[in-house]
Amino acid sequence: MANPVWTGTLSFGLVSMGARLYSARERHGPTTHQFVKGTSDRVRYKRVNESTGEPVSQDDIVKGAQYGSDRDSYVVLEPEELERIQPVRSKTLEVEGFVETASIDPLWYASTYYVGPDKGAAKPYRLLCRALTESGRAGLGRMVMRGREHLVLITPQQGVLTASTLYWPDEIREPEDVMRPPSGEVEDKDLELAEQLIEAMAADWEPDQYTDEYERRLEELIEAKAKGSTISYEPEEPEEQGKVVALDDALRRSLQERRGKKGGRKTGGARRAPAPRRSQEQASAEKSAPEQRNAPTKKELMARAKELGVEGRSKMSRDELAAAVDSAG
Repeated sequence: MANPVWTGTLSFGLVSMGARLYSARERHGPTTHQFVKGTSDRVRYKRVNESTGEPVSQDDIVKGAQYGSDRDSYVVLEPEELERIQPVRSKTLEVEGFVETASIDPLWYASTYYVGPDKGAAKPYRLLCRALTESGRAGLGRMVMRGREHLVLITPQQGVLTASTLYWPDEIREPEDVMRPPSGEVEDKDLELAEQLIEAMAADWEPDQYTDEYERRLEELIEAKAKGSTISYEPEEPEEQGKVVALDDALRRSLQERRGKKGGRKTGGARRAPAPRRSQEQASAEKSAPEQRNAPTKKELMARAKELGVEGRSKMSRDELAAAVDSAG
């Protein structure tokens, strides 16, 4: 069971309940470190005094902030001073209003947490979750977490509540701040073709069909290096360059190609990765085990498991998927 990142009170109107926030996301995959080239010596970083170069203890470090136009002008902020300016709602997530969920653009979302009820709060928790689901609205409020005040959106997800921190208005850039928006009009014939192409490429959101290809390759490389070998992949063929195609012609050809595809499989899954180019040692080992070389990939097994309606497939390992598919099939 994960540890909560925040514990306090969630309130809307005169209704309040104890609540806990849990991180809804986590990163997976190998962790790489820095080494001195040609050795196994790790590279470490130390806190040092910029002027003297001497190490500094964590107990001797305080926060400071730059002010004015002079880059060397700072004020030191003592821990007691920072604590005194904490807002009153440091342990309260108070909903100030309910907004249409669809009115909040994804651009505003920062981080998302699962909201869990504290002891004795199950009834109001279920009530709020059901009411938000039925109304299509989300609770908008504010809270303090990790020393900062956050704008928070409370929404129902998969039968539970989530709290998504939002960026403040002054943190959102306008497109004109970073780029020059394109000008000109869209021709009706091109728009019609683009809409047809979008419809032809329509797909369902099926996250278990997507995998982190780089992470998979990195894990294979680490495993191969640990065995004294290496691994690489055949380069993917680059797209044809230098040939200028009119927009309407490109749209028509794309639409014809999409309609001409056979098998009825919708676009949406990740492209099949090119086969890895093995080292000589690995190639010899694979020749002695052709059944392993021709075994279906986890992604292929996942697709087959979906067709067969295998439950819990997204949490299964490759071997578990193979067994489940074999049993269901």
